Amino acid sequence: MLTRKQHELLRYIHERLKESGVPPSFDEMKEALNLRSKSGIHRLITALEERGFIRRLPNRARALEVLKLPETVAPPMRPTGKFQPSVIEGNLGKARPRAADDDEERGHSAFVPVMGRIAAGVPIEAIQTRSHTIAVPPEMLTGGEHFALEVRGDSMIEAGILEGDVVVIRKADTAATGDIVVALVDDEEATLKRLRKRGASIALEAANPAYETRIFGPDRVRVQGKLVGLIRRY
Repeated sequence: MLTRKQHELLRYIHERLKESGVPPSFDEMKEALNLRSKSGIHRLITALEERGFIRRLPNRARALEVLKLPETVAPPMRPTGKFQPSVIEGNLGKARPRAADDDEERGHSAFVPVMGRIAAGVPIEAIQTRSHTIAVPPEMLTGGEHFALEVRGDSMIEAGILEGDVVVIRKADTAATGDIVVALVDDEEATLKRLRKRGASIALEAANPAYETRIFGPDRVRVQGKLVGLIRRY
């Protein structure tokens, strides 16, 4: 089932392809749907792709192909050649008051990129290139930019974080004592630990007595984000 925004974007791409044979740009899609950022369009396109409605063609800029349409989104073309939404009631291309970012409607899943693996144990290289996206409940997202990481290791088991879990991280460069963070050590290794400030030093504390707390000077540790949620598959 598609959200209203996903319906509207699919309709718009379909009409533009029928009119000109060329898909709209991200800027055109953003303006048509009255969104504030192209990142919202990217999330909607990713959701449509994952549901099998569109396909991104490799090695071609702006290359989108509509694979299928819901039955309610396939009326005949209008003779004017100008896109005018009619089947789906919405606010496509219309000015309207905005509240919070409404790239995804309330009650539907939001999508965040999975950026590799994070060590809950001995630090490993992390924050890699995006591999795929994952659906998360929108109430898990606390505002700002988010990403997800797959957990490897058992150093945070007493905080309820197990190997194989996916942690949802809100990007941030600061954190309070006690926050569970993604910390980058010496700009080379990343780890998921609880942050403690000890005078001028920073301690990265495990939630497993088998692991020692590691203490660093403040110039050796950079916070990359704070834990806001966890997804576990059984």
